[in-house]
Amino acid sequence: MKVVRGIWKLLVGIKDALVLLAMLLFFGLLYALLSVRPTPQVPTAGALTIALDGALVEQPGDVDPLELVSGGAPGLREYKLRDLVRGLRAAATDTRVKAVVLDLDRFSGGGQATIGEATDALDAVRRAGKPVLAYATGYVDDGYQLASHASEIWLNPYGAVFIAGPGGQRLYYKGLLDKIGVTTHVYRVGTFKSAVEPYIRTDQSPEARAANQALADALWATWLDGVKQARPKANVAAYAAAPGAAIDAAGGRIADAALKAGLVDKLGDRTAFNRRVVQLAGADETDKTPGAYRSIKYDSWLSANPEKSTGDQIGVLTIAGEISDGRAPAGSAGGETISRLLLEELGKKRIKALVVRVDSPGGAVTGGEKIRQAILEAKAQKLPVVVSMGSVAASGGYWVSTPADRIFASPSTITGSIGVFGLLPTFQGSLEKLGLSADGVKTTPLSGQPDVYHGTSPEFDALMQRGVEDIYRRFTALVAASRKLPVEKVDEIGQGRVWAGGTARQIGLVDQFGTLDDAIGDAARRAKLDPAKVRPRFIEREPNAYKKLVRDLLAPSRDGGSSDAFTRMAGRPDALLAQAIGEARQIAAGPAIQARCLECGGARVAASPRDAGWAALLMAKLGL
Repeated sequence: MKVVRGIWKLLVGIKDALVLLAMLLFFGLLYALLSVRPTPQVPTAGALTIALDGALVEQPGDVDPLELVSGGAPGLREYKLRDLVRGLRAAATDTRVKAVVLDLDRFSGGGQATIGEATDALDAVRRAGKPVLAYATGYVDDGYQLASHASEIWLNPYGAVFIAGPGGQRLYYKGLLDKIGVTTHVYRVGTFKSAVEPYIRTDQSPEARAANQALADALWATWLDGVKQARPKANVAAYAAAPGAAIDAAGGRIADAALKAGLVDKLGDRTAFNRRVVQLAGADETDKTPGAYRSIKYDSWLSANPEKSTGDQIGVLTIAGEISDGRAPAGSAGGETISRLLLEELGKKRIKALVVRVDSPGGAVTGGEKIRQAILEAKAQKLPVVVSMGSVAASGGYWVSTPADRIFASPSTITGSIGVFGLLPTFQGSLEKLGLSADGVKTTPLSGQPDVYHGTSPEFDALMQRGVEDIYRRFTALVAASRKLPVEKVDEIGQGRVWAGGTARQIGLVDQFGTLDDAIGDAARRAKLDPAKVRPRFIEREPNAYKKLVRDLLAPSRDGGSSDAFTRMAGRPDALLAQAIGEARQIAAGPAIQARCLECGGARVAASPRDAGWAALLMAKLGL
């Protein structure tokens, strides 16, 4: 019997070893497949074709493969801004590129400042004497901001140009909370810290309305100025102010109205557009499709033109998305993740200066402070620190910017929001409606606090308010020391108010306008290096390679879906409702005390696929 048991154990051991070996071989093969980078095949000449089927972002985020398989995750791709800029700059100087084609049929947008940096790269292509052609079935604000810098803008004859401008509605929850008996306890500092207003009001306060209107007006003026400089003959402002009159003057033909107003240069379907590209880049002799032109694929072009790999290294720390405690994937700013990445890089002693690229509306105070402390370690090593702001660097996003020797921003950067708040719901009213009650004992005034059954005690409320006020004092002191301003002045321009970059520069929150490259150049000069001889070393967590592979395999075909402007406008309610649900979820599930800017309309939408699902269910219940 012992012999049989011994043989059985041997067989089981061999089986386990074979299974382990098979698993090792499988994962080794998978790793090899993910690591292989075949030499990209770039045609000898042609048009660089950039089909932006998604959003332009600072840092693409990870997507859950299970949600992709189940259809619960968005199928649109996220394009990294610096990749697009690098590709366009390479195209400007490479003789193989005869033209650049922007296919914006499924472009879902990006922050205003983010798109602004992309348009700078498009301008560089045009200055090199190369044509840039844009095509879409319909343009809305973001797509048109990008397309306006093309030498030719094409619009489908059945398409339209819709220019809405900044602004819109927010969802206010107080009426609903009152009906279900939820009491919202708010602790805040800042007259303009309106992120909590949806929980305590049914509309905007006069102070919030004034601040939000000023921000929207500033962003609109910056958008108009950029488009006018790119297309001085286009009557954009008049068209946006009275689109109905412009359409009536064109006999009711919407596409003709855009052509007559100078917003677009040509009307034509995709075949006509492609034939125009053939005139510039040559025909693709291997493709018999009418209008097939010699095309250089975007991904292949990026692979053939990698990041610069020689020269002294300037570290670029990316802080993108909501700031949270602990670890977080790419596309969001986990305090533990980012601080560890930076400290590990500093330990290697290979960067000569540090640029902090911020595109964040803030979030957890403790997460932001952990990142700030890591940046201070770079200063302790005598490294110059320069901040480059993207579309949004507000509240906690400004907190992490305070160690900077110099701050670069765009006129359309959303910044400021120097204010702090806390929010806590209690359910005594809800329990009463359900016929429930609660009772207990305590030994101190804080026993059982926060009491979600009876409501918070005066002692707890006072403690929370003092905590918020203490963090606000720390925040204003940090800004005062960083910007060399009196604390009273910082308090005056703080109070939770959000500013556009142009105004922020005037009041001293920003030093000068410039792109990420401008910030890298400034950091190099501060490190006594030649900006032309340095290269960036990006300090960031890259998206998971396996998840990226699954996303690319399961990405929807360009043949599906709608690309016209009407459908995009009609889809806004779903997106806005999903965003509102996401905002509510973030505040409710977030830390007790937060430095977050939800007034920042340019921030990345805070909605997850689950939020979109709840939004769809709610709209279905309401019959919308």
